Amino acid sequence: MRFLDACAGRPVDTTPIWVMRQAGRYLPEYMDLRSRSSFVEMCRTPSLAAEATLQPIRRFDLDAAIIFSDILVPVEAMGVPVEFIPEPRLPHPVRTREDVAALRTLDPLEDTGFVMEALGSVRSSLEPSRALIGFAGAPYTVATYMVEGGGSKSYLETRTMMMQNTVAFTDLLQRIADAMAVYLEAQIDAGADAVQLFDSWAGSLSPSEFRRFALDPARSVIERVKEKGVPVIYFVNGVAGVLEDIPSSGADVIGIDYRIDLDRAIDRLGPNAVVQGNLDPTLMLGPADRIRTVASDIVRAGMKAKGHVFNLGHGILRTTPIENMEALVDEVHRAG
Repeated sequence: MRFLDACAGRPVDTTPIWVMRQAGRYLPEYMDLRSRSSFVEMCRTPSLAAEATLQPIRRFDLDAAIIFSDILVPVEAMGVPVEFIPEPRLPHPVRTREDVAALRTLDPLEDTGFVMEALGSVRSSLEPSRALIGFAGAPYTVATYMVEGGGSKSYLETRTMMMQNTVAFTDLLQRIADAMAVYLEAQIDAGADAVQLFDSWAGSLSPSEFRRFALDPARSVIERVKEKGVPVIYFVNGVAGVLEDIPSSGADVIGIDYRIDLDRAIDRLGPNAVVQGNLDPTLMLGPADRIRTVASDIVRAGMKAKGHVFNLGHGILRTTPIENMEALVDEVHRAG
């Protein structure tokens, strides 16, 4: 597969591309599917999750599909209820040592078997040339949701627990790391050709806090999952301030968000790095000529690395015109 070759730093005929949140609200067929089912129902119903996963693959010449799910799916299985209204809300946050001790041990097949079933269905439907990506939230990012009770801009509750109840917070990170490791291993067994670990909120940490509370637990997940022999992508949103630390995670592919030029990121990582990224999602709003120009520049920058998988620097926006996505995919393959 072109995608897997790029992840391994092997020669490819052109640069592979997939897009974070590519199965989602910018597609009319997704909105039709969503009008008949809630988000939670779609995540928990294998046939619906598989259909959402395959929709962008049918429409665009993408090199990989990513399973339709949410990073909080295994959190509920750990005993922390999650509501989507529409943004995620956790009505019973985890903030004390007793809360942490009460968390359940995740059994991925028993608790999240619907994800594995969806993966198997998608893998059997995909062309052999297209990869299937599984994913999970990195320990620090998942912990922020658990502690905050939802999204946050200040992460005040998380920082308070991190500083005032460090033992409990560290225990929480380890429990999440154990859960995410077995969750990703099960996804690989179910048919995932690669997996991505999303650390969406780790960029809010100082470098020293990042190394202790985000990088160390993420490394423990990656070390275990890599034993399965498939590529592991580590994406930190806001990576520029800690870029030189990321290779020690052990990840095969380093995700780069849009806040740093890709060529500068590669200069800092070195030519033996394999990178993923990093078009600014707002550029996808148009015009198409601008998208083509910037995408070509990113493809050329990616050639400085050992391997490059093209992606956006964050998730695609729901107002992205379909024709702009078509232009992006065509241009990446042409320029690559």
